[in-house]
Amino acid sequence: MPLTREQIAVSTGKKLAAAAGSLAHTKAVIGLDGFVDEIIAVVDKRHSFDQFDPSKTIGQFGQKIVAAAGQSSNYELVVKQTKLGGNGPIMANALASLGISVTYVGGLGYPVLHPVFQEMAGRAKVISIADAGHTNALEFEDGKLMLGTITVLNDVNWPNLIERVGRAEIQKMVDEASLVGFVNWTMLPYMSDIWEKLRTEILPGVSKRKRTFFVDLADPEKRTHHDIEDALKILAKYQGTVDVILGLNLKESSEIAQVLGMPAPKDAEASIEETAKAIRQKLNINCCVIHPRAAAAAATATASAKFAGPFVKQPRISTGAGDHFNAGFAMGQVLGFTLEESLCTGVATSGYYVRTGISPTAMQLAEFVEKLPPPQG
Repeated sequence: MPLTREQIAVSTGKKLAAAAGSLAHTKAVIGLDGFVDEIIAVVDKRHSFDQFDPSKTIGQFGQKIVAAAGQSSNYELVVKQTKLGGNGPIMANALASLGISVTYVGGLGYPVLHPVFQEMAGRAKVISIADAGHTNALEFEDGKLMLGTITVLNDVNWPNLIERVGRAEIQKMVDEASLVGFVNWTMLPYMSDIWEKLRTEILPGVSKRKRTFFVDLADPEKRTHHDIEDALKILAKYQGTVDVILGLNLKESSEIAQVLGMPAPKDAEASIEETAKAIRQKLNINCCVIHPRAAAAAATATASAKFAGPFVKQPRISTGAGDHFNAGFAMGQVLGFTLEESLCTGVATSGYYVRTGISPTAMQLAEFVEKLPPPQG
């Protein structure tokens, strides 16, 4: 008989607590982007110098923009927080907070590390090879609009990795790692080339043991179908040498399904488990995981599962929620958790973060998981 959500949460919490003391022996190499994020509210109506009503939804803000077509319009932005950003740094920071020994390589400021990454540099080994991009993250109750400036990230390329990190050092880091995650393919124009060089020039020289390669394409809508197809073909070639996990949010899962020629389901969110199974099978990779806001589902060659997260209607922060899910899920898989337990770890890591604005330690996560709140509304 299948375990209940509560039983899975209790089991996951106990495993997290048992693993907490030894997580430093698990090594991860994460990269390759880097952003300075400004978390922003869009003013709908200002009442005084220090009081305003924010635009609540993307739809509400979008209607204002559409109404301004052919005219001029002014929008006030209020910066609520400036923080480290990018799929890679947020995922790496979450893994390091959980206790995993993390090395981060990417665009975090070059030749001098940008101040927003200094705290992460205190809990992880950081190697910066380029300047950081900049993101204005406009947050709403129903999602966020990420406005990015990324030209400097063109310096994140294979020649600079070899020159500024060193081939021998890259091989050593990958050889020692149980988890390698090179994420944010969309924003890094040379990522496909880096993936291919890693596969053909580095992996043949590392030890033959279980190793997970985690990938998040990061909203590939602006890239051509041809580019996306080429990237997916490279990932498929990895399987067998490493265990590939492709992480997708709901929108990304629909985009990838379309590129792969799969029929669109009537209800994309209700069909995430079936979509994960179909994408995994089509690419012949180890695992595909899909994480909308309210739940998550994953599929491997031998199993599939869906798990309801601790969804909260009014999060303290939403930017980075998906990257925290990725950190939790990938950690669960590396530690040998079941698929349901890995999904539980993923949604709980994200749920803790959006409620508190803080990346949890393993023990904080274990305590949260054992009494995992039900989804709101």
